[in-house]
Amino acid sequence: MATRKWSDLSPERRRLIIAAGVAEGILKTAALIDIKRRPSREIRGPKWIWASTVTFINAFGVAPLAYFAFGRRRDPHA
Repeated sequence: MATRKWSDLSPERRRLIIAAGVAEGILKTAALIDIKRRPSREIRGPKWIWASTVTFINAFGVAPLAYFAFGRRRDPHA
């Protein structure tokens, strides 16, 4: 299997990879801040599991998006 070096990538590919990394970092940070600030009763499942999942699973932002979509309970009064 041939491996590519950073220097072999085009400038457009480099910018895309950097932008994807920044976006994932922002999503993870936002999810972790939300997990920290939100009371446990407003989160489906244990907070530590969501925090671990968001922190350690690198899947192009899927874990933070899953938390925002499924991990938080909806406010019935909103």
